[in-house]
Amino acid sequence: MNEVHRGLQKQLENLQNRPVAGWKVGLTSGRARDSMGKGFRPFGYILEERCLQTGATIELRDVGDVGVENELCFLFGTDLPKNATRQEVLQAIEGVSAAFEINETRLDASASMMDRLADDLSQWGIVVGESKSLDWQTFAFEEVEVNLACDGELVETVAALNHIDDHFDSLVALSSTLGQFDRQILAGNRIITGSYTRQRVSKAGDWKGDFGSIIGTVEVSFK
Repeated sequence: MNEVHRGLQKQLENLQNRPVAGWKVGLTSGRARDSMGKGFRPFGYILEERCLQTGATIELRDVGDVGVENELCFLFGTDLPKNATRQEVLQAIEGVSAAFEINETRLDASASMMDRLADDLSQWGIVVGESKSLDWQTFAFEEVEVNLACDGELVETVAALNHIDDHFDSLVALSSTLGQFDRQILAGNRIITGSYTRQRVSKAGDWKGDFGSIIGTVEVSFK
């Protein structure tokens, strides 16, 4: 059993059968892409109790070293088979939302790959906006641009092109990796597919991610 497999196995052991809202696909964008190996896209679990709706308030005292990342969140309407094809993924998706991934840095920079995988890739929770139904075959996800603001001031603008993997390739990769551990994407699961923006949260404030008029916005406050 290699280091990657041991790390993901330990992650699932740490989960201890707690209810999950879904999964994240890791290392799909920016500087993080391929950081654990060419094409390797590990998973992380999202706890059901930490799947929050847009407008949620998070107490800073409840999270350690916290950060926000704007991501797309795909909602599945039907179960996927293990090792699903791209077409099976497209047919199973019910909607997509603007979202925040809430990260918590729990390890130091010297942590091993196995430790990072076991630590759930720093996942803490997600905040999701209104679910939208699109034509998955034709919508130009590569043209999406995200504006991240804090307390009404623009902090960061990131375009999808040349920054993030094809979302459906990421979902196929997730299905394959989960299948190695006898897991699969189920109806009702929410899947985040990689970060556009990435910022640390150092103080109380109101954050908003704007994915444009079609996908919409997501908001979260830290107090």
